[in-house]
Amino acid sequence: LANTVPFDDRINQFARVEDLSRTLMVEFLREVGSDLVGPAATLPLVELGRMMHVVGGPVEAPFPLNVGLLFFSPEPHKFFPCTQIDVVWFPEGLGASHFTEKEFRGPIHKIIREALDYIDRNYLSVTVIKHSDRPEAERVSNFPLDAIEEALVNAMYHRAYDEPRPVEVQISRQELIVWSFPGPDRSVKLEALRAGRA
Repeated sequence: LANTVPFDDRINQFARVEDLSRTLMVEFLREVGSDLVGPAATLPLVELGRMMHVVGGPVEAPFPLNVGLLFFSPEPHKFFPCTQIDVVWFPEGLGASHFTEKEFRGPIHKIIREALDYIDRNYLSVTVIKHSDRPEAERVSNFPLDAIEEALVNAMYHRAYDEPRPVEVQISRQELIVWSFPGPDRSVKLEALRAGRA
């Protein structure tokens, strides 16, 4: 029966409501402009969690939901191994034995931002091309940040958290690849994606 409930909405009986951070919850509520911000500081944690739909179970035995642990536990990797983003730089090309790696751990919405900021600061650049026949210069990015953000958000929000493999961003001078496991559903064919019919 549990398999019919989406992973995010499942109760996690290996955690306690106290594993949720009120500070992270209030910070999130403030960020999204929720009316719950005011009462959040004084509400019992269980009640706040139920109002935010991150605590479930009967009154006598409340437990956090997986989504609550992913967003509001300071260390979600304690409950879901490899809940992290690894950004790997291959200066000599993908597959080379020389590379540098930076690991991001914490609540998933925070590590997405941290990883994107790190990639933007360290690996993205814009080339400016001036033309003699017109005053406007052309600006060309090596990798578009919007596309990286879309890929990384999807990789983190739609990955299988029961798979002990991190989301990995592999960067070389020629390409940037976002790895997420188990990957797309096997019924989706590459030809269908290319044709826009998946």
